[in-house]
Amino acid sequence: MRVAVIDQIPMSTPQQSRGDATLLVLPPAINPIYDTTRMAYQAQPHQIDYFSKHEWGATPAQMLQPLLAQTFERTQLFRAVATPPYFGPYSYGLRTEILEFAQDFTSSPARFHLALRLQLVDGRSNRIIASRMIALQEPLIEQTPTAGVVAANKATASALEQTVYFIFEQIAQSDPSQADRARFSPEHHPGK
Repeated sequence: MRVAVIDQIPMSTPQQSRGDATLLVLPPAINPIYDTTRMAYQAQPHQIDYFSKHEWGATPAQMLQPLLAQTFERTQLFRAVATPPYFGPYSYGLRTEILEFAQDFTSSPARFHLALRLQLVDGRSNRIIASRMIALQEPLIEQTPTAGVVAANKATASALEQTVYFIFEQIAQSDPSQADRARFSPEHHPGK
């Protein structure tokens, strides 16, 4: 059995002056089809299969949460980035749901599909400040599970980068006192 991991974070993230806010990165929810260490793929429309000799070292949700926390720590926008179990107060919460996490061999070239739903939550009121969907399709260089792992890592790093920019934009809009700290250069904004 070959065991693979998702461990790639963005090469660079916007660097900010440290603020007073605390971000709580909640454990990602996940579509039950992908809530396994089994590596999912699609060879026919509307059907998911799993590789027999390749698997993930942890579930996608277990791999994604520490990468989210590490990526946000690198931005230095927050005084602290916490993950459960954390019982103290926090300024913002990040809820993530993994909707899709599979290699797709029904297209040419084959692709890795990653779809996330994000919600930024006010830590005081538990009110949703904003939500966004991120859906990525990263081409595979060849039709193998190993190429799928490489594509999954690239897609994850891209999704993490887009998540950072989304959160920065929302904090700047919802809290004017954070606006100067959450500024970034639009030409480096992914997806724009």
